[in-house]
Amino acid sequence: MNYVIRSVRADEWALARELRLLALRDPVAHLAFLETYEEALAKPDSLWKERTAGVAEGADAAQQLVAIAPGGEWVGTVTVLVEEAGTEDWAGFPVERRQGHVVGVFVRPDARGIGLTEVLFDAALEWAWGREVERVRLIVHEENGRAQAFYRRVGFRPTGVIVPLPADPDVRELEFVLEPARGQGPSEVV
Repeated sequence: MNYVIRSVRADEWALARELRLLALRDPVAHLAFLETYEEALAKPDSLWKERTAGVAEGADAAQQLVAIAPGGEWVGTVTVLVEEAGTEDWAGFPVERRQGHVVGVFVRPDARGIGLTEVLFDAALEWAWGREVERVRLIVHEENGRAQAFYRRVGFRPTGVIVPLPADPDVRELEFVLEPARGQGPSEVV
């Protein structure tokens, strides 16, 4: 595989925006993202610049990783946020321990099925464990079977925690977590 996996750089906000807009046009985007294409398209460049800078190379609280094809095209992405113990997450749930939170997972359809998502996740988890988080979690829509199958394959397990969406309380999102291997500290797991 000749893809480059690396953190975004702050000055690459236009590429990050382009990939996000592409992700929001995916047929299952309504199950995977808490934002619509139209909402994202309406955001000013200043927001995209700020958003990218906050997850760029060198940031400590979040990191966006991208997969770049041999021709230079961005074909995949994943972002990891660090959530600190004693705070509340985006849904208002208390964060009980320092943890990574995986969001914004997307790989272009033409790059799926070749192991690229696994490589992106490996890099994201390596970054998270390097921040000494105690676990890594993600939230997935109950009807997004493709994503759930992938997350299980790479070691994530459902916790039983159900996260209702404020915009539609009838929609259920499920929490999945990955704990460090037994006998290893968070920074020793890759």
